[in-house]
Amino acid sequence: MRSSLAPGVWFFRAFSRDSWFRGSILLLTFLIYTCYHMSRKPISVVKSRLHQNCSEQIKPINDTHSLNDTTWCSWAPFDKDNYKELLAGVDNAFLVAYAIGMFISGVFGERLPLRYYLSAGMLLSGLFTSLFGLGYFWNIHELWYFVVIQVCNGLVQTTGWPSVVTCVGNWFGKGKRGFIMGIWNSHTSVGNILGSLIAGIWVNGQWGLSFVVPGIITAIMGVITFLFLIEHPEDVDCSPPQHHGEPAENQDNPEDPGNSPCSIRDSGLETVAKTSKGPCEEPAAINFFGALRIPGVVEFSLCLLFAKLVSYTFLYWLPLYISNVAHFSAKEAGDLSTLFDVGGIIGGIMAGLISDYTNGRATTCCVMLILAAPMMFLYNYIGQDGITSSIVMLIICGGLVNGPYALITTAVSADLGTHKSLKGNAKALSTVTAIIDGTGSIGAALGPLLAGLISPTGWNNVFYMLISADVLACLLLCRLVYKEILAWKVSLSRGSGYKEI
Repeated sequence: MRSSLAPGVWFFRAFSRDSWFRGSILLLTFLIYTCYHMSRKPISVVKSRLHQNCSEQIKPINDTHSLNDTTWCSWAPFDKDNYKELLAGVDNAFLVAYAIGMFISGVFGERLPLRYYLSAGMLLSGLFTSLFGLGYFWNIHELWYFVVIQVCNGLVQTTGWPSVVTCVGNWFGKGKRGFIMGIWNSHTSVGNILGSLIAGIWVNGQWGLSFVVPGIITAIMGVITFLFLIEHPEDVDCSPPQHHGEPAENQDNPEDPGNSPCSIRDSGLETVAKTSKGPCEEPAAINFFGALRIPGVVEFSLCLLFAKLVSYTFLYWLPLYISNVAHFSAKEAGDLSTLFDVGGIIGGIMAGLISDYTNGRATTCCVMLILAAPMMFLYNYIGQDGITSSIVMLIICGGLVNGPYALITTAVSADLGTHKSLKGNAKALSTVTAIIDGTGSIGAALGPLLAGLISPTGWNNVFYMLISADVLACLLLCRLVYKEILAWKVSLSRGSGYKEI
């Protein structure tokens, strides 16, 4: 006897269940990477506390420093004149370890269960973040301690990005990927904002808590990840997404190599295997050089190197710049710097929305990079003239700087990781994501290091360095922009769809 429920009701039930799971995965991965970035941000806020202008401080009655000691309120070993170089070294310890580890992390991410991999990474990240702050309570003044902790934290934090992008790529198709991931990628900015605000609560007192509290939150999130993360839609009998907008009739072709029984999960197809009823092997994970041969991977990776150089220089040095130039307190500078991340949220969403509408990922990035260069120049010269101009310029610069960075690390990585040349083998997604973000992390390591070396010569020179990197990032996308323009011309003349790069 047939069910009395109409077909539309069955569709609504299935659709609602799929949507509920997809929404929960999007939210969970959002919170996961929010915690990763939240635990990275406190160092930038605490920097101005580690080395202060002691002439503006009131010396405690029981202080044992001499009357001529002008560094009594700073935290050794950052109380010397070369404190900027030392702080840059601490930043770089994390970022170099992160860049190196990222190339390895993607390989492990494809071969280990993402739930275990992410959970372990978050627990260890929470531990090392807390250990940095415990240096305050344990009265540690050795540079090697902070460097070693940063190296360990940088390595374990590489578990995050390839895993969450792979998980989201498993659940969402390409149709509105730019817009969805633009909203989702605001976790980076939200994490930075939370990290700044949490660190600001204790920065002028027991600054160790600025690290311990985010570390505990990150560890708790690791436990939640272990309990609730679902890697694939098929694990809970949900329908997998369709990649590259292929029509359904094409997906049922048994001669299509991407439609074999082995690739039903990886290609996101809901078909019945027609060729063989026996067991078959999973598609092999793609190797490093195979991922590099995917069209667009090299260009976007090199572009991200310079785009991330700019973004991470702001991430690690903006509060100190505001404190030095505008003469705000450590807490005020940290709070004001969050506006850069507010702009980053807006920029990431706009970049995803525009690239979805135009089908031009590279062109969207290139236009935003072109606009970012003069805006950074203006911020350096007029951004500190008043609180209003500072707020407006920070939001605009944040949107233009972080927009391309957000688009490349999310929608572009997912697009290339499920490229049509892979014939439905989703095993490449984690490796492609790791290559792109790993290359970008080299720039993330170089930016703060160069800022620490150049800033003693003047902040103007730091901004000239950032503008130069921004221009180079734009130039590296020229070939892909040209191909997108040609594709638009073909689409307009023939009325056909956009062809992938």
